[in-house]
Amino acid sequence: MAGNFRMTLAQLNPTLGDLERNAEQARMAWAGAKAAGADMLALPEMFITGYQLQDLVRKPAFAADVQQVLQRLATDCADGPAIGIGGPMPGADKLFNAYFILRDGRIIDRVLKHHLPNSNVFDEKRYYHTGTFTGPVRVGPLRIGVPICEDAWFKNITETLAGAGAGMLLVPNGSPYHRGKVTLRQRLMVSRVAETGLPLVYLNLLGGQDDQVFDGSSFVLNPGGVLTHQMPAFEEGLFHVDFTRTAGGWRTVDGEHATLPDEWEADYRVMVEATRDYLAKSGFSRAVMGLSGGVDSALVAAIAADALGPWNVRCVMLPSEYTSRTSLNDAADVAGRLGIRLDTVPITGARAAVTEALAPLFNGTKPGIAEENIQSRLRGVALMALSNKFGELLLTTGNKSEVAVGYATIYGDMAGGYNPIKDLYKTRVFRTCRWRNAHHRPWMKGPEGEVIPPGVITKPPTAELRENQKDQDSLPPYEVLDDILEMLIDKDASVADCVSKGHDRAMVKMVENLIYISEYKRFQSAPGVRLTERAFWLDRRYPIVNRWRDDSRG
Repeated sequence: MAGNFRMTLAQLNPTLGDLERNAEQARMAWAGAKAAGADMLALPEMFITGYQLQDLVRKPAFAADVQQVLQRLATDCADGPAIGIGGPMPGADKLFNAYFILRDGRIIDRVLKHHLPNSNVFDEKRYYHTGTFTGPVRVGPLRIGVPICEDAWFKNITETLAGAGAGMLLVPNGSPYHRGKVTLRQRLMVSRVAETGLPLVYLNLLGGQDDQVFDGSSFVLNPGGVLTHQMPAFEEGLFHVDFTRTAGGWRTVDGEHATLPDEWEADYRVMVEATRDYLAKSGFSRAVMGLSGGVDSALVAAIAADALGPWNVRCVMLPSEYTSRTSLNDAADVAGRLGIRLDTVPITGARAAVTEALAPLFNGTKPGIAEENIQSRLRGVALMALSNKFGELLLTTGNKSEVAVGYATIYGDMAGGYNPIKDLYKTRVFRTCRWRNAHHRPWMKGPEGEVIPPGVITKPPTAELRENQKDQDSLPPYEVLDDILEMLIDKDASVADCVSKGHDRAMVKMVENLIYISEYKRFQSAPGVRLTERAFWLDRRYPIVNRWRDDSRG
């Protein structure tokens, strides 16, 4: 039997639901694998459909389309390397998460996912049957064990595959990014290699889908946990991995070793890729956003410029009588440094008209939040009008701290189609701005250099909805607020835990209450990219109406 085997790994970016386009990507990858003399082309989990499908996978017509597209792919790629590709397989009342082996014009094998993740953003038990164990599949001289994604997190599957005669493990994944995820994946896969004594290929999906970004970062391990290949993060490509039969079994020949980004660069890249893919896959090429002169909108403008190109971004300054000259100058400075168009649409006249119209009903009351929020909502009306008129997706700019405590106006500054910084606490906003000023990468379409003026980063944050307003009039200092929020939200800590860490109990209780009473705002907010394991939406699901509060004492 032959002692060599070449596997081409396709780290590619599918579009959810675009079956024909995804199949065409697979055909092109297959042609590249064939030209390189590969024995097999491997594509990630659920590549033919995109991931995650949610309730779309439950439509019988969709499942039937998938099978037809897979069969055409097999027919078109009959004369050359085998193909491994992920997709749903019809079952009875539910489908299976499957991995198909295509060869000689037909589907010759199917592997079914056994361990179905049902936490964080995953809800696979709702959609898929638990698959029975599937033994190794033979491709040429090599018997390949295929633990699909979560199956490789459990040694019972991989050890059983090794015992059944697998010569290597191919792990197709749809593993979305969060901070620290790459290290976690590699640590777990090293354990699987140590337990089985087999080389392992970890092949991950790429690209943005709604709130999630699949970062690629695929890799290959030899027995002993030796990293032989590291594919780049966030970059598409075909990567050829050569296996050689030795006295000790199959081993991979050392190959590419890409450098992976640190967490600050990775977070920023995720926000850029999410914004780019969300617009492109939704049919948009241009964005519009409000630019206030503050740090949050400045960062979103930089992300949009890097994702779409400055020429595809429109910023709008919407001043009222409370807008300071400093804010006007700062907004112009940000737009100028980024090379973005800046329009100015004063809301003073519109606000006066609304105030006059409401005066008979507001008569005898003191001005307050209702009057302040009229300004924010008028800005939302103007921005949505521009979005509708020119086909530009409206980006919203609320950071995680504001989203957590409801320090944003629903139907006002919360209006928009996507929020690139929704999972970024305010203290990280400041640091991310400084990171972007100090770094530029080839994948950034915006200019290099200090694109966010230092004064924008250091000035006290304000919504400028009344005279001399500052965020800290209503909220604790952000370094205090964010620490409490990280404990209550990201770590599910108790009030007592926060107090034990040194925080004032009354302040913690105030923050806790703001989190709970703001649930209805988050329920209606724009989607935004996930950076952590406790992002708002699928990671954290709370009732809107909830009277429970934590009375624990530290």
